[in-house]
Amino acid sequence: MNSAIRCAPSSSPTFSTFSSRKLSLRTIKSFYTLPSRQNVDPNTNLSVSCHKPLHISSTENFSLVEKTRKRGLECEAYEADKSGPLEINVDEEARAQAAQKLRISFYFVTWWALNVIFNIYNKRVLNAFPYPWLASTLSLAAGSLMMLISWATGIVEAPKVNLDFWKALFPVALAHSIGHVAATVSMSKVAISFTHIIKSAEPAISVLVSSFFLGESFPIPVYLSLVPIIGGCGLAALTELNFNMIGFMGAMISNLAFVFRNISSKKGMKGMSVSGMNYYACLSMMSMLILVPFAIAVEGPQMWAVGWQTALSQIGPNFVWWVVAQSIFYHLYNQVSYMSLDQISPLTFSIGNTMKRISVIVSSIIIFRTPVQPVNALGAAIAVLGTFIYSQAVQ
Repeated sequence: MNSAIRCAPSSSPTFSTFSSRKLSLRTIKSFYTLPSRQNVDPNTNLSVSCHKPLHISSTENFSLVEKTRKRGLECEAYEADKSGPLEINVDEEARAQAAQKLRISFYFVTWWALNVIFNIYNKRVLNAFPYPWLASTLSLAAGSLMMLISWATGIVEAPKVNLDFWKALFPVALAHSIGHVAATVSMSKVAISFTHIIKSAEPAISVLVSSFFLGESFPIPVYLSLVPIIGGCGLAALTELNFNMIGFMGAMISNLAFVFRNISSKKGMKGMSVSGMNYYACLSMMSMLILVPFAIAVEGPQMWAVGWQTALSQIGPNFVWWVVAQSIFYHLYNQVSYMSLDQISPLTFSIGNTMKRISVIVSSIIIFRTPVQPVNALGAAIAVLGTFIYSQAVQ
């Protein structure tokens, strides 16, 4: 053995425990040489397998048998030619797991907080400036500008993508544009809580689309989990005090668009290695280019100018801050969600998404003092619970 041994007293009562003790590795300061290959008589029948001498750091614990009987021995092994111990950190894996859990927790808390802040500012903007097409375009434009600056300054490494990447991204960006503007239209007509209750039906839409259009089949528990989702959303819609058909249809169209976005992303983006942050940046840029002409056609600069002046006269300079905050926080919360997807499993992400909806629904009801009937709250709870059950069953 290419090592040295140090013996130190321990609390063990007998020398017999020596063999049962595990060797730990620490630094030693002095050595006493034992026989090696160079100082042994060649005629002596001695087999030495090591290439370097074996040392004992101290012999004081071997001097008296009485001491060993009273105190016992604790031995520690070292490599003879090293200035320090051969450290094997048995807690390294535990520390790595703890760091990973802390990182995931940070992602989740940041994701939920940014999403709540975005929804609050988005609703304030839409209440004062009811032009969801422009609001949607500005949020995509802000994110695109932030990432272009990050790439240009070297804060974030720009992705190496080719024409095939952009071709595969186009259907994903198209579906993302539709889903984003539809959700914004919904929030401009109904309460935030109602939009998110209806959007919790996205798993049910996903299963139905995959089953009827793609021919996929799912386990029976997955189909059963759709019952509380559909039933809860239906109950919440029927008992909504400020029900609006445009708001309801906007949320449902958003669900459908995001389902096709996910399907297109899985099929078209296979084998393309782009980080979550850069992937969402590219998605935002292409979605913005798709959305701009439609926003101009549906609403137009003249309507925006009149609405902007009205909002400024009613709200004041704070309205500009609301628009900036809404646009920035939209990009940030989506960016963090894509970054977290790089670090966690789809199941964990689904659970986090369910908890995100709960935080948004509860916070919006409190902040905007949305009136909620008990039956309406029950429907929302059933729908969110069904989403959670679905996330467990689908895995």
